[in-house]
Amino acid sequence: MTPQADGPLKVGVISLGCPKNQVDTERMLGRFIQQGYELTSDPEVADLLVVNTCGFVADAEAESREAIEEMAAIKARHPGKRLLVTGCLSQRYGDDLIKDHPSIDLSVGANTYETLIPLIQQSVQTETWSGNQVTPVTDFTQEETVARVLTTHPQSAYLKIAEGCNNPCAFCIIPQLRGPFRSRTPEDLRAEVQMLVSGSVRELNLVSQDTTLYGRDLNPRTDLAALVRDLDTVDELAWIRLLYLYPTLMNEALIQTVAQSERVVPYFDIPLQHSHSDVLKRMKRAERYDDLVKLIQLIRKYMPEAVIRTTFIVGFPGETQEEFDHLYQFVEQTGFDHMGVFTYSDEPGTTAFDMADKVPQEVAEQRMDRLMTLQQGISAQRLAGWVGETVPVLVEGIQEDEQGAMLVGRSWFQAPEVDGQVFITDGEAASGDIVAVTITESLDYDLVGIIAEAAE
Repeated sequence: MTPQADGPLKVGVISLGCPKNQVDTERMLGRFIQQGYELTSDPEVADLLVVNTCGFVADAEAESREAIEEMAAIKARHPGKRLLVTGCLSQRYGDDLIKDHPSIDLSVGANTYETLIPLIQQSVQTETWSGNQVTPVTDFTQEETVARVLTTHPQSAYLKIAEGCNNPCAFCIIPQLRGPFRSRTPEDLRAEVQMLVSGSVRELNLVSQDTTLYGRDLNPRTDLAALVRDLDTVDELAWIRLLYLYPTLMNEALIQTVAQSERVVPYFDIPLQHSHSDVLKRMKRAERYDDLVKLIQLIRKYMPEAVIRTTFIVGFPGETQEEFDHLYQFVEQTGFDHMGVFTYSDEPGTTAFDMADKVPQEVAEQRMDRLMTLQQGISAQRLAGWVGETVPVLVEGIQEDEQGAMLVGRSWFQAPEVDGQVFITDGEAASGDIVAVTITESLDYDLVGIIAEAAE
């Protein structure tokens, strides 16, 4: 490939995986724009095809490898295109990924995103593409704030407050891929937030591998509660939502801070993973059953209206029927507003991979189905409770179906992409407006309503 005489190189990027990976992609897109590249959503016309991969569990890895092969097929039809792969899969497998997918021209690990464009420029100039570029995770240095090209709705953005993870969860390979937990400074985060709200962002969703650990590794030391208080002063923001709250550091001071804040919504995303103390111990989680019960009680003490989302893993090695029944009863008694369930994924390199007493996949899937069926009923009951209420809704745009076009958005108790939406069947508003909507109907996971009046 040589530099184009008729214009800049065109770049097409596919982003896979979690919101944290999505932020990495948005920064990557920002760098491309800053360096004069042209972005395109059509891989057929892109000079550079980039796949930002996820390698967290087997299903995510399979999706990433499928995307690589799809782009490889497009590359094969267009001589001169280049295929670049970034992210966790590159970090996890290095040279082996290129052996598995020989169409890859350049593979850049999860901790070297900032090196991608210099490597591309060098490769273009020399017409030599040099395969794998992966650095050890502990060598990663926190980057300065860079411009982002949002791939979310323009009024909503994720704010990645840290990289890496210190937790030794037996089922997880993320610390090996992303390294130890490293907080961004409050000043760096504040600068990025100002950049985001100078556009059209009104909703901020804080993400990291362990959001509650924020700031404890910095000098001077700080914490999530202090960050929340700082961000709560950003007048342009309407809602701030905290995601990926590891339960260990969910203390009373943090919960009180959320309760007293003006812009942080009473929404708690806390991946609990299981309820039975013996399973939690095998998972190398810090909490036990009594700790989880006390935490939920503490949240509801200060915020009875609080919405709680969680995730669980079923089929973890050694999980007995009695242990699953304990989890089932815990979910039934607690009544989570939103819940995800995953079957255990046996990942090489994790502690759990070498454990005995693996649960048959069909048993794990049956348990997942049982738990999700239970949650369906709980969710339906929770959503039905909103009927007749008037709630603020952030309008995200217009959706069309066979019945026509209608506005669609989310309320404060609905995180983007995972919690459902509010369909507005009557009234007018622009994308980005926050309007008062009276809920008239509840569906399996969504709500229906009409605009009551413009929210203040």
